[in-house]
Amino acid sequence: MDVVQIYKALGEAHFNDLIRMISIGATKTYGVYESVKIRCRLEKLNRQKLHKSTPKLWQRILENDSGLADEITQAILVSNLTFVIEVLDLLNIPHEENGFLEKDADHADKLVTGWKANTFKHFSGKYPEPLVLLYINHLGSEMGVLEKPFTGEDTAKKPVALKSPA
Repeated sequence: MDVVQIYKALGEAHFNDLIRMISIGATKTYGVYESVKIRCRLEKLNRQKLHKSTPKLWQRILENDSGLADEITQAILVSNLTFVIEVLDLLNIPHEENGFLEKDADHADKLVTGWKANTFKHFSGKYPEPLVLLYINHLGSEMGVLEKPFTGEDTAKKPVALKSPA
């Protein structure tokens, strides 16, 4: 699934919230500053310019700009690596200490029945909902186990028992 589909499913309000979670320092530290700046079509990337450009960025998402969606996602995730690490640890997915997965690693077997709902419930209230939803969808998409975007709306009140795939 394309990241654009995920953003469209989450909606403009969540997209705006996610843009506000981008740390310019983190983008520089993890080497995505220049690519984000270029994809956002900004001469200088700072929080103010990024926030001001959010309506135009959303319009480009609606026009299916997958390159922009991918760069924004990377900027959001490197800005929230503590959260990423906590999710991977919860799901017992092996990763480097900084939250990055091994290249070409296949951990789809770790995403057992109920993983989306349980992850959503576990992190709701601890982290912003748009971030939790984005990463659940991003992870599921990267692992090839997500057929449609998860919005949390289909989550029942009680936790789902995790079961290994048959």
